[in-house]
Amino acid sequence: MIKPALSLVILCSSWIIASAEVLPEFPLWSGGAPGATGTLPKDIPTLTPYLPDAANATGAAIVICPGGGYGGLAAHEGDGYARWLNHFGVTAFVLKYRLGSAGYRHPVMLGDAARAVRTVRAKADQWKLDPKRVGIIGSSAGGHLASTLLTHFDAGKPDAEDVIERQSSRPDVGILCYAVITMGPNTHQGSKSNLLGKDPSPELVELLSNEKQVTKDTPPCFVWHTWEDKAVKVENSLDFVTALQKNGVPYDFHIYQKGAHGLGLGSREFDPSKWHPWASDCIYWLKVTGIRQVIISVLRPVKSSIPFAPGRRTP
Repeated sequence: MIKPALSLVILCSSWIIASAEVLPEFPLWSGGAPGATGTLPKDIPTLTPYLPDAANATGAAIVICPGGGYGGLAAHEGDGYARWLNHFGVTAFVLKYRLGSAGYRHPVMLGDAARAVRTVRAKADQWKLDPKRVGIIGSSAGGHLASTLLTHFDAGKPDAEDVIERQSSRPDVGILCYAVITMGPNTHQGSKSNLLGKDPSPELVELLSNEKQVTKDTPPCFVWHTWEDKAVKVENSLDFVTALQKNGVPYDFHIYQKGAHGLGLGSREFDPSKWHPWASDCIYWLKVTGIRQVIISVLRPVKSSIPFAPGRRTP
C-alpha cells in the first residue's frame, strides 16, 4: 500500500509544479548589454521568470546561475532548479549570462549577474516580490559566478538615470552547489580559462579567488559538495566555508560522500522522486535560518509535499 500512496503524492506534487507560470525570457538591457560584441543570442544576457502558483507564492525570489564551465549553460541546473523553487513558493529567474566560449571574459559575467539581481529588485512590484528577499543560486562555474557576486556586490548608484542601476546588487542569501570558488591551484582549469583567459595576471587570479574575498558583509550561504566530485575539488567549498567562519558569516554546509559532479537535483531529468537530500536540506535552511535572519520569512511548502530522501540537517 506504500507505493500507491507515494505515487499519488508525487502525482499531486507534479500537478502543482506544472501549474507554475514560465514567462518569456527578456534581455537584461533594452539597448544592448555593456561590452557586447554583437547582437546574436550569445551576446544578449537574459532572464526567464518562473512564477509559482499564486496561492503558494511567498514573495521571495532567487536568481539562478546554471553551470557549464563558463562555456555553456546546463539546463538541469536552470529550469530544474526553477521548478523546484516554485514548488516551495519561491519565484525563480534563470539567468542566461555571457560566456567565455563566445569570447567574453571577466567582468562581463559578473556584470550580467549583478544586473539580474538589480532587475528583480527594481521590478519587484510587477512580480509581487519583496525586494529585501532576493537570493542567488549557482552550480559549478555558475556557483563561481554566484560566489563572485556574493563577494563583489555594490550598493547601486542612487542618481543613475537607469532606475535598475539604482538598486543594490547584493543578494540576501547565496546557495552554492559543488561550486568552483578559487582561481588558484584547486580551480577547475576550463572555467578559469573561459573566465580569465589563458594567462591572467596574479592580481586577477587573486581577485576572482572568492575564498579570499569574503568579508563580514558577505550574505548568509548554503554550501554543498560531494566527496566523490572529481571535476571540481571539494576544497573549493571547504575553503569558502572556512572564510565564512573566519568572518562571522552564517552558513549551512554539507559534504555528501556520494555523487558525481553536475548532480543537480539528483538526476538530469526533472524527477521529484529522485531529488537528492541537499534539496530538502536547503529548503529547511531557507525556512529556519531565513526566518531568523529576516531574509526569507514565512517560506512555506505547498499543500502537498514531495517526499525527500533523508539527509543530515544542521541547525
